[in-house]
Amino acid sequence: MKNAVLFIASLFFTTIAFSQETETKYDEALAKSLHADEYGMKKYVFCLLKSGSNTTASKEETKKLFAGHMENIGKLAKEGKLVVAGPFMKNDRNYRGIYIFNVETIDEAKALVATDPAIKANLLEAELTPWYCTASLQEIPKMHEKIAKTKM
Repeated sequence: MKNAVLFIASLFFTTIAFSQETETKYDEALAKSLHADEYGMKKYVFCLLKSGSNTTASKEETKKLFAGHMENIGKLAKEGKLVVAGPFMKNDRNYRGIYIFNVETIDEAKALVATDPAIKANLLEAELTPWYCTASLQEIPKMHEKIAKTKM
């Protein structure tokens, strides 16, 4: 009897939990502002940053170039051209970081990559590929501003 009561109680609470799911409503204005397709998706260009061929740069030069790299990331993000950027943790593949560009073509992304001082100096190498993802990814920078206590 005790097991039956426990079973019925758990069934009851499970039913309540599932019945409280909220229905998400389509926001046409938001979808249009983000250039979403009918699935809420859009094209981006994914950039994998790898260690470049320049292994002779001095520490001072490297520091200066990476300061420019960080400034460039901020500039592209403010322009809405760079949605996500971040470094990889130490790994054995020479992967250094990623960019996700808010552009549709490799040529557009190549033009943006060309503005990065660390890439120009061959400290980093960029590998570009088209990518299809949720259009809402563009909202990440706005959310990040709200949660970053210390600005870079």
